[in-house]
Amino acid sequence: MTQPLLTLPDEAATCALGVRAAVALPAAVQPFVVELRGELGAGKTTFARALLHALGVTGRVRSPSYALLECYTAGAWQALHLDLYRLSSADELEMLGLRDYHQGRTLWLVEWPEKGRGYLPAADAVLHFEVGADGHRVGLAAGSPAGSQWIGNLMPDLE
Repeated sequence: MTQPLLTLPDEAATCALGVRAAVALPAAVQPFVVELRGELGAGKTTFARALLHALGVTGRVRSPSYALLECYTAGAWQALHLDLYRLSSADELEMLGLRDYHQGRTLWLVEWPEKGRGYLPAADAVLHFEVGADGHRVGLAAGSPAGSQWIGNLMPDLE
């Protein structure tokens, strides 16, 4: 079920949501997959960067636009940040060895997940980013019980 759209009037609000998302994550005992959907410039990478920094990643968090995948040690998590925008075929993901990553303590942040259908694990949560006249907006949808709990922890006032 998609939650109401949240308005994010500026980059600081998108970063604040990323920090809240990091705090709300479940314990790092099983993989947790977050799909980040939306048009270019809607705030997906900004959100992912803020979440990763909130989990303890220091230094620069690069956009994985050209490499497709960036890996980070993020607190108790092994975080994977994927940006599949430039992917010409989902078959290209096979070369990244993603199946090896779908184990406990792996946090997946996947931009443009629709380009990786068939090669990506099912989403626990989906964030739909939009660009609007009054800033960006994001809708949240759960794909699993863990995702539902995460959204409930992230946005308890929406429940």
